[in-house]
Amino acid sequence: MIGGLQIDSCRFQIVPQRCIARVNQSPQILEERLIDFGTVICEMLRRMPKDLVTKHLSRQLIRSCTSPAANYAEARGAESRRDFIHKMQICVKELRETSIWLRFAQRLSDRKSDVRRLTAECDELISIFVSSINTAKTTSGRQVR
Repeated sequence: MIGGLQIDSCRFQIVPQRCIARVNQSPQILEERLIDFGTVICEMLRRMPKDLVTKHLSRQLIRSCTSPAANYAEARGAESRRDFIHKMQICVKELRETSIWLRFAQRLSDRKSDVRRLTAECDELISIFVSSINTAKTTSGRQVR
């Protein structure tokens, strides 16, 4: 098991342990969850057959699924609220891109249910980030743009 994501005989399952969608998760747990998410996708890609299509898919997924963890680490060290919001928005963009590439993977894969679980985790992460951004934008009744 990698964090809250379990690798069971080349099958990827999201385990409820830490993967309960909670907006108020501690920053460390969310960061670890992002790292786990990227790691499981990278492990899945290692097991995919190597051809022209899967090479392209793998390269795109590797970039987009690992980026949110690094960008979230940057957001945690943001210099201002505006900087924090901007970096969090980058995380959402990368997660949305990952979601699209996972949809391609699901249609090309013989392990559709495993990819579906990863897509569901991606959707939960997007929801958490969008909620955090909305909270950060609304401070003391004042809207930050």
